Amino acid sequence: MNKAIFLDKDGTLIVDVPYNVDPNRITFYPDAVGALRTLQTAGYRLVVVSNQSGVARGYFAESALTAVWQRLADEVAPAGVVFDGFYYCPHHAPDAEPGCNCRKPQPGMLRQAANELAIDLSASWMVGDILNDVEAGNRAGCRTVLVDRGHETEWLAGPYRTPTVRVSSLQEAAGQILRYQPTSQPLL
Repeated sequence: MNKAIFLDKDGTLIVDVPYNVDPNRITFYPDAVGALRTLQTAGYRLVVVSNQSGVARGYFAESALTAVWQRLADEVAPAGVVFDGFYYCPHHAPDAEPGCNCRKPQPGMLRQAANELAIDLSASWMVGDILNDVEAGNRAGCRTVLVDRGHETEWLAGPYRTPTVRVSSLQEAAGQILRYQPTSQPLL
């Protein structure tokens, strides 16, 4: 079984431009590629998991996401980084889409990736910029990192919404993941 880092896309890896599918408007955070390289070198598979409600809302066709994934892959390739998978939820919201278990905070995308890529969820991490990302990771059985860039606006408490680690950058997240030793208390 493999271990993985599940990564939210918008607001975590790249600057969030709402409903963007224009590859030319994609900008990685300055420390993202270095952090990804560090984690991949440590033996983690890298998997992007992203809510893409713009599809259900009719803002763009599902096929437009192919160019986005290609741009992400092209941007990290010069550093020797390879994404092992891209998973997305095209739905608006679970309550609007009966049977949707993929839209974060649900764990469906992580479980699908784990099944398809032979990933041990208990040895893996979910990294995101809002508590819905944290909840998805915790529900899937991963450890979790909240990269607090100020994007979380609701701070709704819940049994799955406490991150294992809270940091301010992806580079800091990589360092914490590599140093992490399970304890009874989250590292906040």
